[in-house]
Amino acid sequence: MASESRKAVIAAIVGNLAIAVSKFVAAAMSGSAAMLSEAIHSLVDTGNGALMLLGMHRSKRPADADHPFGSGHELYFWTLMVGVLIFGLGGGMSIVTGVLHIRAGHAVEDLALNYGVLAVAMVFESVTWWYGWRAFTLERRGRGIVETITDTKDPTSFSVLLEDTAALLGLVVAFVGIFLGDLMGIAWLDGAASIVIGLLLCTTAYIMVNESRALLVGEGVSKATLDGIRTLVCADPAVENVGRLRTLYLGPEEVMLVMEMHMRPDAEMTELRQTTARLKQAIREKYPKVRRVFFDVTEDTA
Repeated sequence: MASESRKAVIAAIVGNLAIAVSKFVAAAMSGSAAMLSEAIHSLVDTGNGALMLLGMHRSKRPADADHPFGSGHELYFWTLMVGVLIFGLGGGMSIVTGVLHIRAGHAVEDLALNYGVLAVAMVFESVTWWYGWRAFTLERRGRGIVETITDTKDPTSFSVLLEDTAALLGLVVAFVGIFLGDLMGIAWLDGAASIVIGLLLCTTAYIMVNESRALLVGEGVSKATLDGIRTLVCADPAVENVGRLRTLYLGPEEVMLVMEMHMRPDAEMTELRQTTARLKQAIREKYPKVRRVFFDVTEDTA
């Protein structure tokens, strides 16, 4: 799954870089605000892909003295930065560009060049979107799209797809703005298209920032998983009952579990060690992501 996400990110970087160059050339020659917004969008997406690759690489660093639980949250941090950049550079600059174009009232020139670049960009974006969709489909595992975005702990799985979907929709908006502006002789429609593209990017950024923020500040496993762990532990003959369960995602594929566990009053120290070792193995076998298990053990004197 991680390899598919990496492929999707690399495909997005290559595609967006090629598209950004062609869009900037078209924008410079035609004066289209919508095309300039699209060029900025593609350039920002290229940088965002590089940041996500950086986050994926840094999150794999092993634990050390300064980071005893590893660096898994690096991925969440850099994905959060990607969302901020989409909002500020992509969305904000597109809106400002659109407003300035509406005030200037310049008509778009060299329509054939713009249409050609949009067509080529649509092909490239469709390819990168397919890579993103394939990685996202592996993450879905039969769940709905919104549910997957909300529940997944790997933000790269939906970030690339969201960016590429916004890019495809932005191309459609740019085409409609340029086409209608020329057909109806209304120059400000091109600027309006740029503003719509900016709002689209801001919406995409909000989703990414909100999900990344939740992961960065510390999310635990689902209630169903907690109930399953509790049931598994309570079934052990040496355990009297289980208190609070605390979990934390250290990365997309690593969870830390801290458990309050009460042993039988007659439990011996040797039995305690055997029980905790047995339970750790059972929990890790059933829930592979729970790699770090800590017990707060007391005898039940009730």
